[in-house]
Amino acid sequence: MKIIRALGEVPKSARSGDVVLGNFDGVHRGHQAVIGQAAVLAENRNGPLVVVTFDPHPRVFFRPHDEPFYLTTVEQKARLLAALGVDYLVLLPFDKEFSSQPPEDFVDQVLVKGLSAKSVIIGFNFRFGYKRSGDGALLKLFGAAKGFDVTLVDAVASAGGGIYSSTHIRENLIAGKPAQAATLLGRPFEIVGTVSKGDQRGRKLGFPTANLVLSSYVQPAFGGYAVRGGLEVNGKTRWFDAVANIGNRPTLDGKTVLLETHLFDFDEDIYGREFRVALIEFLRPEQKFDGIEALKERIEIDSAIARRMLKIRAAGAS
Repeated sequence: MKIIRALGEVPKSARSGDVVLGNFDGVHRGHQAVIGQAAVLAENRNGPLVVVTFDPHPRVFFRPHDEPFYLTTVEQKARLLAALGVDYLVLLPFDKEFSSQPPEDFVDQVLVKGLSAKSVIIGFNFRFGYKRSGDGALLKLFGAAKGFDVTLVDAVASAGGGIYSSTHIRENLIAGKPAQAATLLGRPFEIVGTVSKGDQRGRKLGFPTANLVLSSYVQPAFGGYAVRGGLEVNGKTRWFDAVANIGNRPTLDGKTVLLETHLFDFDEDIYGREFRVALIEFLRPEQKFDGIEALKERIEIDSAIARRMLKIRAAGAS
């Protein structure tokens, strides 16, 4: 998959294709349904499958002081979209000028002149143009006038009857329900980052940790988790069972929110390496313990529970 960061860089091979519009934070099951329908059209036309999204997310532009909320980084999003068969990912910078475009200008500049779209596919709730004034019905009118087809994909409901949405996924993560979030995503929620060197107190306790700063990610419920940690080895991700804590370490008077992960049966230096952490199960809320020994005892208990949980899940999946 090729990533394009400006309409002036769109190659001829990316034109006259099936274009999917959306933010796609999380690339959850609802997003996958939209892109899946576009993939069928692209296959039938033997043309390129193009996804157009925005960086930063419009919410970040309009509400810069909100708490972090991302489910995926741009790099994660690109990897997930590539796995769905997308040929081109167009990342349009979302700024004041772009947000001020009337809907027709957006259509003319992006879909007609920029991509020469043959068809456009959007989810049921996609909005575009100044003050979100453009919707699916308006896009169909523009398409009829400007020579491209428009497909609106209805909301996709989960087995429980709820609609797949990034908002519902964030709500589950904040509530300490990573398994429910995984059901909506179609995979466990992951935090990816570069392992930073901390104060090494975990090592002194007998539980060395790989530490990640959450950065722009939504903050899941603070506390202990059964997780899986992923490291790239020879071009492939190798996964390890692990236990983790998200929070600011009140027992150790910590102030920075960290994701601290202890990999079971692992003893390698991974400082500076990219590290993936998939949240599997929530173990307990964050708490302040009565001293280091009490903290160490709790980590031992969490580790034993996490080992068993992950072993049972692995047996059930095989």
